[in-house]
Amino acid sequence: MAQLRLDDLLEELQARINAARGTRDRVHNLLEAVVSVGRELDLTQVLRRIAEAAALLVDAQYAALGVIGPDGRTLSQFLTVGLTEEEIAEIGPLPAGHGILGELIKNPEPLRLTELGKHPASYGFPAHHPPMKTFLGVPIRVRKEVFGNLYLTDKRGGQDFDTEDEAVISTLSVAAGVAIDNARLYEGSQRQRRWLEANAEITSSLLSGSAQGDVLELIARLAREITGAALADVTVPLAGTEELSVELAVGGHDDAREGLVVPMEGTLSGAAYRARTTVATPDLEHDSRYTSGPRRFVGLGPAAAVPMGTAQGEVRGVLLLARATGEPVFSEDELQPLLGFAGQAAVALELAERRRDAEQLVLLEDRDRIARDLHDLAIQRLFATGMTLQSATRFIEHDGASERVGRAVSDLDETIKIIRSTIFGLRVRDNEMGPGLRARVARAVGETATTLGFAPRLSMEGLLDTDVSPALADHVAAVLVEALSNTVRHARATRVEVTLQSTGSEVVLVVEDNGVGIPAEGRRSGLSNLADRARAVGGRMDIETPSEGGSRIVWRAPLRRDAQE
Repeated sequence: MAQLRLDDLLEELQARINAARGTRDRVHNLLEAVVSVGRELDLTQVLRRIAEAAALLVDAQYAALGVIGPDGRTLSQFLTVGLTEEEIAEIGPLPAGHGILGELIKNPEPLRLTELGKHPASYGFPAHHPPMKTFLGVPIRVRKEVFGNLYLTDKRGGQDFDTEDEAVISTLSVAAGVAIDNARLYEGSQRQRRWLEANAEITSSLLSGSAQGDVLELIARLAREITGAALADVTVPLAGTEELSVELAVGGHDDAREGLVVPMEGTLSGAAYRARTTVATPDLEHDSRYTSGPRRFVGLGPAAAVPMGTAQGEVRGVLLLARATGEPVFSEDELQPLLGFAGQAAVALELAERRRDAEQLVLLEDRDRIARDLHDLAIQRLFATGMTLQSATRFIEHDGASERVGRAVSDLDETIKIIRSTIFGLRVRDNEMGPGLRARVARAVGETATTLGFAPRLSMEGLLDTDVSPALADHVAAVLVEALSNTVRHARATRVEVTLQSTGSEVVLVVEDNGVGIPAEGRRSGLSNLADRARAVGGRMDIETPSEGGSRIVWRAPLRRDAQE
């Protein structure tokens, strides 16, 4: 009997020694996990380390960490441990925070379950999801804020999670909160440094006189890099319409997006432009509020549209940033510096406009000088030459010679009239009579270069700003815009030539390309509009097919009829 009691005492002592050793090992593992988690500064890596350490500490087969989104009701990020990439892909979209996961969001207290499926909040698993039975959930707090939750399932050996497991994971969650806070502070300081460097680079580019397109591209590229976005688009409003045009696209299929025209209604960029404030969404592809325009956002999730506003409150455009599906949503800490950064884009647009105004002023002053020189020098000398020839005709006895001198005098008179008409055209100010036809045509052709991917050839002849009346000029400009738009959308051309000529009796516009041509059975509503405009001013439109292929549209209208009207 004494021997039996001694054996029992020895077994009990051994059990306690083993328990003490197990507790020591567990505390040691916990300390190692805390140190491992605290060593990282990259937030994504910190979260991954936390989930892995939690699974190791309680011997769980599966672990997950869900980050609560800005709305406080759903999960914006979900990291898993124990599932392969193939299994994750088969399961489908990551959890949004419903069922048991949502229970911890609503009640941020530790939760242990012996049978996961029997909880009232549980409503099963999606297809291809591995079966899970036991469950342990613990909230992670960063200071006083509930940052997210740790989820652990299926303790190995078929055992239930016990109070010690709960205590260990609760301790880990405290250390995790500190590590997450440190990582967020470090991330914020790094982001602030990158924004300051980017602002300095933009300012330097602006002061050096870089072109508007180069500055906008720099702004979009830097914003995309700093925020980790998959794409960045700069959209600007189209004057007199409720539409936006994608002025610049960076990342993704940028060639397909650049030059697109989208409505303000039903688009994220349009919402930001109208509200004059930042508008964000956690899932751009599936957001029911923004379904207008081409579906160019497949595979994209979190997105933010930031208005490019000036100090006077004017919105020049919108900077759109979008991340891939599954990436974190844009936080308030990220959106705040974006407003100031987008303001740099507005400054770039305004500065480019001021440069154009300055160049226009220089051009007008040069026109005044040329007109003055023509009037004071050329016309006076031509007039004096004409008077000399006219006075000399009475001394010419040969009839043929006298007739030739008379014709020369008439030619000089006609030349003087042409020069005076040119002087009048040079002295016309844009703010008095609006932009001339030459300027409007050059601008329309230049804007088309962005969407075509190359610059069309432009040739203009004759007194376009003086012979062509404002009413007829409006028709010509509208016809050119429509013809170029058709070329961009349908021709698939690599060469486009535009010729505009005033012959003295009519104005002739020719738009030629080397594309696929105009199909006989295709939609012709745009071409019908051009023909209607020609008939309305007494002209006509012809569609020709050059021998080398493509199409040639010839639009002509008389000058005299328009002048009489």
